[in-house]
Amino acid sequence: MAKATKKQALGRGLSALLKDPENDIKSVSDKNADKVVGNIVELDIDAIEVNPFQPRSNFNDEALQELASSIRELGVIQPITVRKLDFNKYQLVSGERRFRASKLIGLETIPAYIRIANDQESLEMALVENIQRQDLDPIEIALSYQRLINEIKLTQEKLSERIGKKRSTITNYMRLLRLDPIIQTGIRDGFVSMGHGRTLVNVEKKEDQISLYEKIIGENLSVRETERAVKAYHEDSILPQGPKKSRITPVFAKKASKELTEHLSAKVTINASDAGKGRITIPFNSEDEFNRIKKLIVGE
Repeated sequence: MAKATKKQALGRGLSALLKDPENDIKSVSDKNADKVVGNIVELDIDAIEVNPFQPRSNFNDEALQELASSIRELGVIQPITVRKLDFNKYQLVSGERRFRASKLIGLETIPAYIRIANDQESLEMALVENIQRQDLDPIEIALSYQRLINEIKLTQEKLSERIGKKRSTITNYMRLLRLDPIIQTGIRDGFVSMGHGRTLVNVEKKEDQISLYEKIIGENLSVRETERAVKAYHEDSILPQGPKKSRITPVFAKKASKELTEHLSAKVTINASDAGKGRITIPFNSEDEFNRIKKLIVGE
């Protein structure tokens, strides 16, 4: 406990050093830079801005609340990482969940590692550090790989070395970006798995991807069953060539699907024929979500 208190006191002392205009550190060669860069410093939360290069775009509210409760009880165990922008002004490199959770409970300061980096270095640091996390969804990981290749100009071989992943693994993630955006959203929201997505990538036409995706949702197909469905598709037994009038979703079904999805906050799939016959599918991930949807439907 004494060791932790000493480290925290040191962090506050370095924080005071950074607030002294006469000790404004802008590069690693500046006076006192060695005391700050790479050390844990207690920074004012209001002096930190969110990193625009952050690859994560989805933050689970429930998980964020759980993290906030943990921080309220135990404090921020793992410091965030920031880069110095200007005098007493910093930008997140990694640790946005900890940063957001700390703000939720009203913390005024947060422990942070300080780095000095330009925009490109910051982008690479943010992407690489976030890729190593376990809670990014497959599409976020794929987009991060794509940005590292396109914006940092890394080859897949170099990227493989940088993040410690096999090139085949990187390729499998990036292939998901060839899926229709609706299916990508389905993967992000947990309606289908990465395994389903990897199978659907083998279907070239986006409209046929969607047809098979709706079949997966409607019939709750496993990955293995999806593989068989895609194989049958290629053998022209699921989606035969020629007119596909029965596969075209009627206007009323498309409109109703959109309205129900918005009303229930759940992906509603409607398969219907021109004659008006069909099926409504509403997936759910837990009993609580089922009860929420049921309440909206029956008006309890």
